[in-house]
Amino acid sequence: MSANGVFMDLPFSQSCENNKAPILAVLKQALAPATHVLEIGSGTGQHAVYFCEHLAHLQWQPSDQGEYLTALKMRLEHFPRPNLGQPMELDVTGSWPVQSFDGVFTANTCHIMAWEQVMQMWQGVGQVLQPGGRFCVYGPFNRNGRYTSDSNAQFDQWLMQRDPMSGIRDLEAMEAQAEKQGLSLATIHTMPANNLLLEFHKAL
Repeated sequence: MSANGVFMDLPFSQSCENNKAPILAVLKQALAPATHVLEIGSGTGQHAVYFCEHLAHLQWQPSDQGEYLTALKMRLEHFPRPNLGQPMELDVTGSWPVQSFDGVFTANTCHIMAWEQVMQMWQGVGQVLQPGGRFCVYGPFNRNGRYTSDSNAQFDQWLMQRDPMSGIRDLEAMEAQAEKQGLSLATIHTMPANNLLLEFHKAL
């Protein structure tokens, strides 16, 4: 362990470390009615461990694509929690879990996927999210077709240079996909560093 408490042999994301507390503050309210939450794209597992520690009423199901599961398992083994499930392999373009959830969460995934994959994610969420469930999506989003900051515009250019299929998504396009799956945008939470947390509710 380093002096700042980071385990040097574990995968680490500084952005996760920076945003976990502001996201938790929103999830305490947004996921208050939930009991079993699926996290899409758990990555380093920092969010899963932190949220389970502070949201003891939730059973948290981490997931990611197969190539990232080894790194995810490393962190979860270091920080076991009674309400933290074993990581599940999930590719949004493939098979989804047969079980249902009353909450789904994802952070910083939509802008690294192709738009086709984002739409497939919405279809999957529509399948696994129970009526009355909540879907919370964190990340940068455009509003009315425009960047919300200069830094987001620069980030979007970097994303598209790295992968032309990626990029910051329009909030209105996300809302349209939600409506196709029986969800509506309940709240737009303004977050630090020019990010948003979109809170969607599925109709009963």
